[in-house]
Formats: sequence, structure tokens, C-alpha cells
Amino acid sequence: MREIQEINVGLLGLGVVGGGVATTLIDQSLSISQKIGLPVNLKKILVRDLNKPRDSNVPPGLITTNPEDILADPSIQIVVEVIGGTEPAAQYLKDALSSGKHVVTANKEAMAKYGPELFDLARQNRVNLLFEASVGGGIPIVGSLMSQLLANDIQSIRGIINGTTNYILTQMADQHSETDFHQALAEAQQQGFAEADPTNDVEGFDAVYKLSILASLAFHQRVSPDDIYRQGITNLQPQDFRYAQELGYAIKSLAVVTLEQGDIRARVYPALVPVEHMLAKVDGVYNAVEVTGSLCGQVLFHGRGAGRGPTTSAVMGDLIDIGRRLHINQPPIPVIESGHTLRVQSIDDLETQYYIRLNIADQPGVLAQISKILGDRSISIASVLQKDTFPDEQKAELVITTHPARDASVQEAMRLVAELDVVNQVSNMLRIEG
Repeated sequence: MREIQEINVGLLGLGVVGGGVATTLIDQSLSISQKIGLPVNLKKILVRDLNKPRDSNVPPGLITTNPEDILADPSIQIVVEVIGGTEPAAQYLKDALSSGKHVVTANKEAMAKYGPELFDLARQNRVNLLFEASVGGGIPIVGSLMSQLLANDIQSIRGIINGTTNYILTQMADQHSETDFHQALAEAQQQGFAEADPTNDVEGFDAVYKLSILASLAFHQRVSPDDIYRQGITNLQPQDFRYAQELGYAIKSLAVVTLEQGDIRARVYPALVPVEHMLAKVDGVYNAVEVTGSLCGQVLFHGRGAGRGPTTSAVMGDLIDIGRRLHINQPPIPVIESGHTLRVQSIDDLETQYYIRLNIADQPGVLAQISKILGDRSISIASVLQKDTFPDEQKAELVITTHPARDASVQEAMRLVAELDVVNQVSNMLRIEG
């Protein structure tokens, strides 16, 4: 095999993260080359619009609108994809791997939806496909599951893996502000923590893609985004945070995957977490991932989960890793797959505690009617709070927490409770984790 004299990099995308990667490759070229052991050159950058204003330190001669200038250039060994989304990014990833190029990507959606196909192409062409930046920004969770934690049988992963939702919930939890969801979202957008269209974040899609990646790595098999239960945060109200705090909980949007009796169960939803739990203390745009393994026990990864700096850090770490392997002619990093397939269970059979908030008629006998519906479905009440929130309208809010119960039973009970004449609304139902 011909000895490699230099590493040439093609960059797909020059947005926030792409700009960070380009600037790092240009400004820290000597340092990166020393870490790899070979000169590293940024050879081409793909953009959609040549006329868009950009960082002045990116030479115009590097920029192209033709993907073939990167994908068909035999001198480029590593392609870095930071475009995001599925198209055209996923096709670029496939083309790069098929042409024998090593790939670094930050694309959670493409990895979640097309991971098996991309891994097969990487294996067939004996190239690396690394994707640390696809989950958790600068938190080294992907690499840890692929290597350092590989000796463990993973029992569970619980995490806060979307900085936008965590920022919004942190603002809503501030008792002094009484901030509702729409106010918190507007502030997140003003601060640059939320997109103009926040649907992917606040409805849980972003976290589902990330959990799909983590679960697939943890259990060495495909866990599709379609297998993961998803619930967004848009139904949360300021009073949910007040009542949760009274009960000793914080509200966090959690991504959870567990191995239970030989089956996988995965979900993304807002949940009540005991205030003493480590995840309850993760605020603002920070992310955290708690992994429980057979040998390591519980380990917690914590840090900024998005943004130019943390994501650039993860991308550059993967790029340097591949560069070192090319320098010493090491084989590609394998993605381990088990020889068996575990079943992914639905949310219906989940057994956990529940927080239920009801708007009820303020009159005798209401709790008895609700309790009968719950009791008939083997749902035991753990605590009850009644708040005379609307005395002029003779309405009150009733907050119930339950002992562990089956999810499908609780869902059925809530449908029947909503039909009672004395119940104006089932305002919210949240699971309790931890």
C-alpha cells in the first residue's frame, strides 16, 4: 500500500458548525498536523450559495457548489458532513463511503434513519464512519459506547439530550418568573437556542433521533426512531412545575432506553425526576447522559450539547482519530453488532409512577369517582393535592400521583376520567422516572 504523505479533507457545509470546523482546520493546521503526524489540508468546502457572507479567513478558492469537486476527488481521503437533514446529506454520505472515503458526520437524522445502510457501505469499502457529534455536542458519549464501555452489558441510558427543551423547561421552572411555554420558547429563540421552527426540538423528534443512535450502539442492534415513544413539551404549564416542586420533583424532557426482561423499551417524554437525582440538576442548554452498565455501574456524561464550539470539538476529535489511523495504517473502527435481535417493546407495558393534573368541579364526591376508575384498573393512588385555583367558578385543580402502574391502564383510566361530568379537563399526565 502506498504510504500516505498528507491528509486532505473535504467539508460539506459551511454553516455554524461547518464554519467552526473550517476555521479550526485553517487556524490550527500546524497543531492538528502534529497530533496526526501528517500534514492536514482543507481542500474543498461545499456550499449552496457562493454569494452568502462568510468568515473572512476562509479562502474563496476553497468554496464550491459542486459536490463532485469533493466526492469525485481521489486526493481527498476524509469527508466531513455538517449539512444536516436527510437530503441531500444522506446521499452525499453514501457516495463518499462508496468511493472509498472516510466519513465524519454530525448528522443525527441521517445516522438514525440510514445508519445500517451507511455502516454496510463503510464495511464494504473498508473505511471509517465516525459520528461523535451526532449526539451530545462535545460530550464523548458515542465514542464511549463504541469503545470504553464495550465490555459492559448496558442496562439503561437516561439523558437530557436536547439543549433547546432543557433551556425552555429551566425557564419555566423558575418560580419567580411564572414563565409559560410560549414565553420561554420566545426567549430561547431570542438567545439563539431555538430555531425559528422549533418543532423538531419541542415535539421530541431531535431527541428521538439521538436516542435511536445511542440505543443502537448500547444494544448492538438497530433501534429505529419509529420504535421510540415520543411526547413533546408543549402541553406543560407553569403550575405543573409548582406542583412538581411541592412533591419533590423537577420536570425534565428525558430520553430513556432500558433493557427489561430481555426486551428493549425506549421513550422520549417530559417526566418528573426526584430533585436529588443528578439529571434534575442539569439546567439551561446543558446535556447529560447517565449510562448504567454491568461493570461500570452508573456513569454520567455532562456538558454543552450543541453550539459551534462543542460540536466542532467532537467533529475534530473524529477527524484526528481517522487521520492517526491512516498514518499508521490501522483498520477502520468496527461497529459491533450482536448475533441476536432483542424485541423493542411498546410504551403500553411500561410500569412506572404517574403525575396526573385534573381540572374538576369543586364539590363533594369527585375524588371517590376518580378513585374508583383508577382502582378498577389496579392503579393505586400515592398522594393527592387539591388546589382551590378557581373559587369563583367553583372549580379546583386536583393533582394525583400514583404508585407504579401499567401505562396502557393509566391511559385508559384517563380517557374514562375525562368523560366524568365532574371533571372539566385532564390537564396533564406525566411519568415519574428515577
